[in-house]
Amino acid sequence: MFGLFKKKSEKQTLEAAYQKLTKESFELSKTNRKASDQKAYEAEQIMKKLESLAKTPS
Repeated sequence: MFGLFKKKSEKQTLEAAYQKLTKESFELSKTNRKASDQKAYEAEQIMKKLESLAKTPS
């Protein structure tokens, strides 16, 4: 309850977005390959941001 208003870090936000996009990509792969590829590309871009975020010292 006390963590209700706690703000997520940028890393947590990007990880959640990555998970969402990969799940959408998988679901779309069954019906629409082009849309699935687009979602996979967007997820890849987020992963690159996560990797660059991990490389920078805090």
